[in-house]
Amino acid sequence: MKKLILSIVLLGTIMVNAQDRYSKGMEKAFELWQNQKVVDASNMFERIATAEPDKWLPYYYVSQINTVISFGEKDEDKLSKQLEKAKEFLDVAKAISPNNPELLIQEALINTAWIAFDGATYGMTLSPKNVQLYQQAMEIDPQNPRVILSKAEWDMGSARYFGKDITPYCKDVERALELFATFKSETPFYPTWGKERAEEVLANCGK
Repeated sequence: MKKLILSIVLLGTIMVNAQDRYSKGMEKAFELWQNQKVVDASNMFERIATAEPDKWLPYYYVSQINTVISFGEKDEDKLSKQLEKAKEFLDVAKAISPNNPELLIQEALINTAWIAFDGATYGMTLSPKNVQLYQQAMEIDPQNPRVILSKAEWDMGSARYFGKDITPYCKDVERALELFATFKSETPFYPTWGKERAEEVLANCGK
């Protein structure tokens, strides 16, 4: 009996230590990202992902960083490497956490980075995929403010492209902003981005 209790205690200690390493690693990666050391942050998240193959969040953040830095990139070879890496890590995250609205948004952002780089080449094929991805995310979690905001921004971009009024989508941004005030997740390091972006979009809504 004593051996059994000791085994349980030791197992618990190992799990706590592993969790502590994960938490410290994630905090360090976020700190690097906040200090504009994006390559170091991406590498840190990648190391955590390797050590924690059952957690989707490190994979998600590798994907997100490589997507964000691709916007505005003019070098096609560099852009391709970044977005291919983003998609590779996203695919692993999706395998770990299927039907995850945060990951659907991330996939749409990768597509958007390609469209932003060369709309004539990628717009026709990737735009319909984004419509589908945002719709799917809305069906899974219609109360997620990032889903609502991201879909609204995509709809606004499409409306501007076709010379239509974006005002109807301003109410969606307002709703997203309201939900940011109350949205919470029990999962440590769950995505929290979007509130400042929603405020910025709303301030320019209809202009």
